[in-house]
Amino acid sequence: MPPARHGLDAPTYGGPSRPEALSLRAALSRLWPHGHAGSPDPKTRDAALLRRHARLLMRALRRPLVGGNRLELLIDGPATYAAMFAAIDAARDNINLESYIVEADGPGAELAQRLLAKCSQGVKVNLLFDGFGSIQTKAAYFDALRAGGVQLCEYNPLRSWRRIFSRAVHRRDHRKLLVVDGRIAFVGGINISGVYAAGSAGLPPTESEADAAPPWRDTHLRIEGPLAAEFQRLFLQHWSRHADAALQPAHYLPLPASCGRVRGAVASFEAGQRRNPFYRALLKAIDHAQQRVSITVAYFVPTRRLVRSLSRAAQRGVDVQLVLPSESDAWAPLHAGRSHYGRLLQAGVRIFERQGALLHAKTTVIDGVWATVGSANLDWRSFVHNAEANAVVLDPAFGAEMESVFRTDVAASREVTLDEWRRRGWFQRVRERLARRFEFLL
Repeated sequence: MPPARHGLDAPTYGGPSRPEALSLRAALSRLWPHGHAGSPDPKTRDAALLRRHARLLMRALRRPLVGGNRLELLIDGPATYAAMFAAIDAARDNINLESYIVEADGPGAELAQRLLAKCSQGVKVNLLFDGFGSIQTKAAYFDALRAGGVQLCEYNPLRSWRRIFSRAVHRRDHRKLLVVDGRIAFVGGINISGVYAAGSAGLPPTESEADAAPPWRDTHLRIEGPLAAEFQRLFLQHWSRHADAALQPAHYLPLPASCGRVRGAVASFEAGQRRNPFYRALLKAIDHAQQRVSITVAYFVPTRRLVRSLSRAAQRGVDVQLVLPSESDAWAPLHAGRSHYGRLLQAGVRIFERQGALLHAKTTVIDGVWATVGSANLDWRSFVHNAEANAVVLDPAFGAEMESVFRTDVAASREVTLDEWRRRGWFQRVRERLARRFEFLL
């Protein structure tokens, strides 16, 4: 059965194209023709908008756009796991998986069976998991994988009191990345966890399900083409930095084959680095937005610089909208983020809190052409402390589908108004102030 996708017939993006990593000038001249910014022709204006965002993106990331890709947007856990497991089953040479959380039950049990089956067929399988995110997973689960031929790397493990109290204990691998044969990659917000058993847009809960935990709303991305090879390189670099053993010999970097016309780039960050390319690219895109900024994020604990960028964009007439959680699996980030609502609402930013599901997605669409899907939240932890990985795409068709998903989330949300926010109770204000004191660690 093919994986479920957003909508009744969600498209994949792309057609025949020659794969290439273009320089700034070459990319701009090939992607979009020169036009006059003041031209009344909508196509000319759109081309100028794409050119501007492409120039800003490549300068911020300090890497070229990679063309020849096809994308598929995956909404929630069931659709994502179906697509991932199909790719794993079709693997012929190597499978590289990196995840903050790997649980033994639910999709984790099915994942283990499939990985062990591929190992028995001679496929090389490497799994990189975070020592804190997967701390509740019993060692027997990983021992069985290791015995079956899976190569393992535990990122920043917590095995001694000395390590627990070290300064680097808070540095975590928050990435959710799967690359199969160096040709297909998956990136987004979905861990290997049983919390994703149900989708967020299913039927209303029955009486017996009404008191159960809410479904999780998340977004993932399937990438086929040369951009997948870039994510493969990212995995190989991360493994070499943190694993005790070298990767199993395999054909990890085959010659990239063109699968479509979509162009994009990897926006990654290594935990503890001083500069974050994704953060820099996001700020540049917001600062130069002309029409719309649509953000959906699970953990919103913004820096002052990000609050200023969002506020200024709204004040100059850009339609800035945020979809944020109404409930969370962590109380501190929720209330620390809410402590910034007042300034944003005063500036004209519209804030919506998602109802009926626990929001865990991390996506942004700007001007309908700049879009990102990945693991990075808009919080200090993702900007400073965590290893993260996002795909940033410049494509009007993909941007349109992302905006469609955003509108669906807005329809399932409750808008927070400034008057309402000013009337909130003292207990809410106390929680905000308390959480705000620790926002650097959130």
